[in-house]
Amino acid sequence: MHIQEFDYELPEELIAQRPSEKRENSKMMVLNREKHQIEHKNFFNIVDYLDENCVLILNNTKVMPARLYGYKDTGAKIEVFLLKKYDDQNRWEVLIRPSKRVRVGTIIKVSDELSVEVMMPLPDDGKWVVKMIYEGDLLQILHKVGNIPLPPYIERKMATEELRQLDFERYQTVYAKNEGSVAAPTAGLHFTEDILNQLKSKGVEIGYVTLDVGIGTFRPVKCENILDHQMDSEAFEISEETAELINRAKAEGKKIVAVGTTTVRTLESAYKIYGEIKACKSASNLFIYPPYKFNVVDKLITNFHLPKSTLLMLVSALATKDFIFEGYAEAIKEKYRFYSYGDCMFIS
Repeated sequence: MHIQEFDYELPEELIAQRPSEKRENSKMMVLNREKHQIEHKNFFNIVDYLDENCVLILNNTKVMPARLYGYKDTGAKIEVFLLKKYDDQNRWEVLIRPSKRVRVGTIIKVSDELSVEVMMPLPDDGKWVVKMIYEGDLLQILHKVGNIPLPPYIERKMATEELRQLDFERYQTVYAKNEGSVAAPTAGLHFTEDILNQLKSKGVEIGYVTLDVGIGTFRPVKCENILDHQMDSEAFEISEETAELINRAKAEGKKIVAVGTTTVRTLESAYKIYGEIKACKSASNLFIYPPYKFNVVDKLITNFHLPKSTLLMLVSALATKDFIFEGYAEAIKEKYRFYSYGDCMFIS
């Protein structure tokens, strides 16, 4: 399957640079696969589409302040982007920009509380291993000196403190709990506590999984043949409670509604590994593209994705590529807002 099949042209002005004023007021395109019908709604209308025959599964991962800015002893400014822990020796896998200004042994001072020592390069797209030098609790320090790792298509070159605080609040779901991601599970950004309570009052059961979103979510597929693409591995966890909820729901014929592609990959990966949904801690490198037989997920709430991305391929597998691209063309025509801070789609 050729990568060009998943390309499309998006006017730059449709890339959302800020979140909507209220989470629940985002536009929501509804793709009804059975009727091959497209509807235009707002996200707060999701309450009208789910009932007691639906189980909603959300990814409760929390975004770390993973983008650090520091200086070498020469005064050169260096950006360190934390990806994930490398081991239990305070070493992390990171990206460094500009990487040509560092070498093994370089010390980057981020603040009086935190410095970073460059340990070794990794043979994987410019990644490095660094040692974090600090005293106390690293996460507390990161919340003082770190920045929210917004995707590269959101411009923040002249970010004010007000805008920085907006990103800290809004590039996070209201149910975020387990810190470990370097990108938000953006389909969940539209939910409010009120929306969740309305759904519960209608009999919708809600469960949570955790998948720590990695840098791969930003990366387009570069292979001409998408079958040559290798997914980054991302850690996930499913609790006993959530596993029992899903298995009971499937046995009763209820529909599993995944919130976001990360939730889809968590559930489908667990099924691929174990042949069922069970409480587990594992890792996902599952690449979902057409044609793919979904074993767990029935419906999906998701944002609009980048051209040539694995996320676009995943939703194309669920709704068919032709229907997805029909929806994307309609979204561009109706001036939907795209990507992380943008509007969403409900594939029913």
